[in-house]
Amino acid sequence: MNDTRTLAESGRFRMTGFAAGHHRRPSIAPLVRDTYALVLAGGRGTRLAQLTNWRAKPAVPFGGKHRIIDFALSNCINSGIRRIGVATQYKAHSLIQHLQRGWNFLDAHLQEFLDVLPAQQRVKEGWYDGTADALYQNLDILRMQSPRYVLVLAGDHVYKMDYGLMLAEHVERGAEVTIACTDVPREEARSFGVMQVDAAGRVVGFEEKPADPAPLPGDPTRSLVSMGIYAFDAQGLYARLRADARTAGSTHDFGRDVLPRAIAEGARVYAHRYADSCVNMVDGHPYWRDVGTVDAYWEANMDLTRVEPELNMYDPDWPIRTLEEHLPPAKFVFDSPDGRGQAYEALVSSGCIVSGASAIRSLLFTDVVVERGTVIEDSIVLPEVRIGRNVRLRRAIVDKFCVLPDGFEAGHDLAADALRFHVTAGGAVLITPEMLGQPVHDDC
Repeated sequence: MNDTRTLAESGRFRMTGFAAGHHRRPSIAPLVRDTYALVLAGGRGTRLAQLTNWRAKPAVPFGGKHRIIDFALSNCINSGIRRIGVATQYKAHSLIQHLQRGWNFLDAHLQEFLDVLPAQQRVKEGWYDGTADALYQNLDILRMQSPRYVLVLAGDHVYKMDYGLMLAEHVERGAEVTIACTDVPREEARSFGVMQVDAAGRVVGFEEKPADPAPLPGDPTRSLVSMGIYAFDAQGLYARLRADARTAGSTHDFGRDVLPRAIAEGARVYAHRYADSCVNMVDGHPYWRDVGTVDAYWEANMDLTRVEPELNMYDPDWPIRTLEEHLPPAKFVFDSPDGRGQAYEALVSSGCIVSGASAIRSLLFTDVVVERGTVIEDSIVLPEVRIGRNVRLRRAIVDKFCVLPDGFEAGHDLAADALRFHVTAGGAVLITPEMLGQPVHDDC
């Protein structure tokens, strides 16, 4: 299916606004073939507290078996974009390991690849100074691939999007830059780049993380924000990256420097409404989560345990790929008055053994072992955790490799938990091996 009319008729995509009302748009297939996607995956993610002590935010596990970066990469593959670079930086070992082991199926003979791009001091000494600098330092690699379009993606959001529809809109409008956007509650907009657009969708204002976000016209409670997804004409991007590198005082960031300067200079910068390319609508609204805080991370994972979760992970037409480990099926054993292996409204991944224990509204990631008499409620247990007998967990996040001894409790007395663990404003308890006095492994 190469034309947008067929995509709309198939029922896979919700076509609204620009996507529904224009019939002379170019075929999507050539556009995605001429596109290089660069995923920015070097973020520190400090608001995730100790979850990012030993891993970058895009490498944080999510949804029972995935990592956060799997969403951006799966969107690329499902959209037909198969030339991908991933710029890594902060504590990238587990992220690089995940990419090498789980994303090595692309065929170089067909000009398909996923390249890992750590800071290499290719043009100057030091690490990547900002999002724009990450591209500037890899400018020779970009030019070597000779793409017509460059798609810049954030690697730390959870969403399902057809990038091909955004690229088609970019070309149809004759834009130099297209910014994917969505609206959020105004108080949340302080954490994003806030956009102002005219009636034609052209961006007339852009402010990064403002203290007082501009409201949407007609709705003072919401603001239009950038999703950190940009489509560029390649040659125009290269010129702007070189100009930014020469600009004294620049922080070399797209949101703070490159985009506001392009708008001020009159460049054709347009907004793409995410609702027009979203593959996961919820009651008419596009699903997109920045799981940037521990509470947001807990809530987004807990949603998956609902009978009808907002995020559809079971769509065969838009699969979220990841590293498929060779593990046996999950196993539930023992059925006796003092312990029954059981799970209710729970996600239990491969390799798990639930031995006379209960998992209720919880996620057990791969290779978790839970012993007799334990009750896990409203909790997230990351891979390779070992939980002893008669443990009680409520609203807990147990990090990878933790070993919880017999009789351990968390989430039932938050005041006591706060003395040992990280307790969030929402009442979630984050537990890591370090907090338990246990060793941290390199493979996080």
